[in-house]
Amino acid sequence: MADFATNPRARFDYDILETIEAGVVLRGYEVKSIKSGKVSIKGAYVRIIGGDPWLVGASIPPYQPGNVPADYREQADRKLLLSKSQTASLVGLAQSHGISLVPLRLYGTKGLVKLEIGVARGKKKYDKRESIKQKDVARARMRGTHEE
Repeated sequence: MADFATNPRARFDYDILETIEAGVVLRGYEVKSIKSGKVSIKGAYVRIIGGDPWLVGASIPPYQPGNVPADYREQADRKLLLSKSQTASLVGLAQSHGISLVPLRLYGTKGLVKLEIGVARGKKKYDKRESIKQKDVARARMRGTHEE
């Protein structure tokens, strides 16, 4: 499994409660662009529109800028492919108060491009400080400079 893009802020800003794997509806030149690493999901999110999940805010620049349709948009919303039961559960979760659907990573498996979606609850400022503190302690232990 090759990771094409990750969203590092997602795990810092949110507590991930559950993860779901989804397919993404793409065109051939978008797949080529993603596989060459020209994709960003920073600041992207998943929104339920008309009962279907959509990836909003992901940027997929053209693979060959001179060889794409005139109406191509990098920031276009892209439909996600899930089973009916997964879609129904996501719709229910999205309507819950304080729950967000956040893209965690875009990766390839068996020649397909998949998106890992995190069902998340936002962290408070003090939770983020605690996360930073834990990372610093872990980093110090790896260096052998941490004293208990």
